[in-house]
Amino acid sequence: MIDEKENTEHAGEYSSPVYKVIAVPVEKVVANDYNPNVVAPPEMQLLELSIWEDGYTMPCVCYYIKEKDQYELVDGYHRYLVLKTSRRIYEREKGMLPVSVIEKDISNRMASTIRHNRARGTHNVELMSHIVSELTKAGMSDQWILKNIGMDKDELLRLKQISGLAELFADKDFSLSDER
Repeated sequence: MIDEKENTEHAGEYSSPVYKVIAVPVEKVVANDYNPNVVAPPEMQLLELSIWEDGYTMPCVCYYIKEKDQYELVDGYHRYLVLKTSRRIYEREKGMLPVSVIEKDISNRMASTIRHNRARGTHNVELMSHIVSELTKAGMSDQWILKNIGMDKDELLRLKQISGLAELFADKDFSLSDER
């Protein structure tokens, strides 16, 4: 098994765990019992599509439990779940999950999970409407946008409306009157 000190230190200098990504049989990976992150079904479908189209571009973060020869997830539960539930991805990846190993006590693993979750942020509506506008101008169909960006029809319509309104008021001074 990998030497945890070797994973983070080389010749006395710090080395980030991502430089030692390993392929782990998904059967050796277990979920933690403290992750508060939830992903809705449409986003899970988009994650599965993303992994199918782009491959695994980010490793899962795990803590290695030597006594059990298991890897406990710290971050990446939903990427792990896709490998376990998508037959086509499981087969293509040969059941192997890319893992970056960290060595931290349980309190610090919990904190790390929360930091990973919160650092992902949210999507800015104005920027998303701009992206939809640009994709539409580039000739991408609504169906293409729905499938590849992972939106439903109502969300796409709202973003197109926002985009249209933004273009309507571009280069104009606009303010609401104080009068009622």
